[in-house]
Amino acid sequence: MSLFATLLMAAPRTARSFTPTGSMAVVTTTRRTIRTTMMMSATEEAAPAAPPAAKKMKPRRVLSGVQPTGNLHLGNYLGAIRQWVEFQNTDQVDDEGNVVPTENFFCVVDLHAITMPQDPKDLKESTLASAALYVAAGIDPKISNIFVQSHVSEHAELTWLLNCMTPMNWLERMIQFKEKARKQGESVGVGLFDYPVLMAADILLYQAQKIPVGEDQRQHLELARDIVRRFHDLYCKGNQYKKRCKAAGIPSRQPFVEPEAMIVKEGARIMSLTDGASKMSKSDANDGSRINVLDPPKVIRDKIKRCKTDDIRGLEWDNPERPEATNLLNIYLAVQPDRTKEDIVEEVKDMNWGEFKPLLGDAIVAHLEPIQTRYHEIRADEEYLNSVLNDGAAAARGIAAQTLKAAQVAMGFATKA
Repeated sequence: MSLFATLLMAAPRTARSFTPTGSMAVVTTTRRTIRTTMMMSATEEAAPAAPPAAKKMKPRRVLSGVQPTGNLHLGNYLGAIRQWVEFQNTDQVDDEGNVVPTENFFCVVDLHAITMPQDPKDLKESTLASAALYVAAGIDPKISNIFVQSHVSEHAELTWLLNCMTPMNWLERMIQFKEKARKQGESVGVGLFDYPVLMAADILLYQAQKIPVGEDQRQHLELARDIVRRFHDLYCKGNQYKKRCKAAGIPSRQPFVEPEAMIVKEGARIMSLTDGASKMSKSDANDGSRINVLDPPKVIRDKIKRCKTDDIRGLEWDNPERPEATNLLNIYLAVQPDRTKEDIVEEVKDMNWGEFKPLLGDAIVAHLEPIQTRYHEIRADEEYLNSVLNDGAAAARGIAAQTLKAAQVAMGFATKA
């Protein structure tokens, strides 16, 4: 639940503008009419054909986010944030090979974070630190919008509207709630139960069409689809709905797009340093189970030195009986993106763990060092970071507010004039 699903969508088509051509004055005499017609024909034959008009492309939007709970670790960075950077810096093309304009929104999902207990004195710093790491890792505020989820109040407002029409038994079927509720016992909060509706609101606010999700979030996406159908069935049918839209001065199309699951390339799968069969997690009580992006070099090397391995000489990938070997080799490859798997296998195949671990520690330190340097520069400039977040929130709010108003009109609210 730490990674919020990426959202790809098409924005509404903008209206095309045109300039009407003036009509030609009528020529009264037959001779002048013929001469004028001949001159026009000659001009038309001599003039080169105009190039075809450029194809209007529907912009796509991307929304992704990570919870600001604790320090972001290597798995968050390699599995999510680095992919955002690659997406931001790569032209997106359609099936015909045309470059599609893209609007990027990268969010610190602090509202999702508080579905689990948070210490108030840590939440603000974790939120700002996460945003600074987005920029330090390569998210460019001149190209992409970076914002904090709670700074765009439409996320919470739409969640409440959806809460009031979502049957409780739909949420009671959510597997993640059952698993996490067992761990929290009687202290489990309503927010954790309601988490999938907040996620649905996040998706629907931005008119998402194709949603890349992992298996752990697929059930939540199906819930979002059910919510869309139910909302449209309850509030968006008949002449009364059209009249409400007309009175509010908005189009009478349905407020939401029904999202569909999208299969995407999986990012680097980084597992725990203490258990190669479990994902690296911020919620693990053992800090030695993960490499935090801001860990100092000595801490990184010490964690690698102490991480779990086996007693088999030689390193190999994809042996199900050696999950730690696969995990550490995956990390070694991920922090050296200019190398190939074959190249690394050739380098390490005859090594023992005592020889390989120092190489791995050095490679991680070298990869994270420029990110850490940039992070400390950004974090020291509070004015700059706040300006980035304010600009990002304003851009996100401009889109989210339109969707929220459409939902409010559909439900019959007296919206602001």
